[in-house]
Amino acid sequence: MAEKITPREQDFSEWYQDIILQAKLADYSPVKGCMVIRPNGYAIWEAIQRDLDRRIKETGHRNAYFPL
Repeated sequence: MAEKITPREQDFSEWYQDIILQAKLADYSPVKGCMVIRPNGYAIWEAIQRDLDRRIKETGHRNAYFPL
């Protein structure tokens, strides 16, 4: 598996994509430029959201969501 991963020092963007794909966190979509987040990748995203939500609310602020 390691031979399929671009060294981070060589190309950070390619390394990141390699990690995401090899870890099966996401896959490319049939729609050009889009990716599908797989269950384990989505679980990580949900954990990040929960932690950030808690941190934001602890400061007395409210969340906002803007389309990407």
